[in-house]
Amino acid sequence: MQSFTYKEHPHTRKNLLTGEWILVSPHRTKRPWQGKQEQVPDLNSPAYDPACYLCPGNKRADGAINEQFDGPFAFTNDFAALLPDSPEGSTIIGNLLEAKSENGICRVIGFSPRHDLTLPMLSIPEIEAVIELWCKEFIDLSIKPGIQYIQVFENKGAIMGCSNPHPHGQIWASSSIPVEIQKELTQQERYFTAHGTSLLNDYIQLELEHQERILEENEHFVLLVPFWATWPYETMIVSKRQVNFTHEFSAEEKNALARILKNLTTRYDNLFQVSFPYSAGIHQAPVQTSGRTGWHWHMHFYPPLLRSATVKKFMVGYEMLANPQRDITPEWAAEQLRKMPLDYYRTLPASTI
Repeated sequence: MQSFTYKEHPHTRKNLLTGEWILVSPHRTKRPWQGKQEQVPDLNSPAYDPACYLCPGNKRADGAINEQFDGPFAFTNDFAALLPDSPEGSTIIGNLLEAKSENGICRVIGFSPRHDLTLPMLSIPEIEAVIELWCKEFIDLSIKPGIQYIQVFENKGAIMGCSNPHPHGQIWASSSIPVEIQKELTQQERYFTAHGTSLLNDYIQLELEHQERILEENEHFVLLVPFWATWPYETMIVSKRQVNFTHEFSAEEKNALARILKNLTTRYDNLFQVSFPYSAGIHQAPVQTSGRTGWHWHMHFYPPLLRSATVKKFMVGYEMLANPQRDITPEWAAEQLRKMPLDYYRTLPASTI
């Protein structure tokens, strides 16, 4: 009789940060694919696009004119999902249905005046400038009355719903703590109360001992494929020092974060030789609230591509009705990403990748 191994047999894995489970089915990697094929995005973007709402000096959708900026920039989203002046109130219908007002602020963060430069194509100092802008915006938003949580994130690529190809991210500040953050807050506080140490600190120490899912580490950060990863090439960056917020990092730590961000996004683009789509976000502690002694800074990357630049993972059927499922194991995904060169593929001979 065969002995169980999580590299070959169907099994479930627990997400330490949410307490939820995912089904892993390694044997399904051999199934043929006759489903939808995505279009490979055009990589020949101009440095400046006169029709782009985010390029310097251009008119935005609401008629405002962008400044002639020479670095990363920020402005309030012209079509924000959250508004700062929504009236306070709530509605209860039949003691079952409940709705309550939500206030907030949505900001857009342009990474560069260049229309054609994504994160892996920026220099380390240019990425550090983006990090500094994240910090400035976070601090400014954190002191606004009523704000409880601030989400810094990026949707990269049309496949992830990005409505403008100019490389940019967003910051949403909300008057309540979102669902995923509340799950992570509960798990981390529970662990800290029981053990007196950070959940993610103990987790990355375990990963560093085994090295199966580690992609890279530097003096201040660990980059890995989480044991519980849901998306095919999902990754997570975790700081070695337990902090709540990005602005608590030293200049040296911010430089290390910039380097690991550049390396990760380069690995992604090199994997299928395409501008690799993903949704990514920094998970920082809630603001203006207590009960965050166990929170440990980390950043998630959720890319949808599965087998190639044209085949993506769909969350449908069982994933929507029961729980998430993946075919390729996190260990296999980590191995593929580890093998990628750190020189950008568009500057290398084809034979080197």
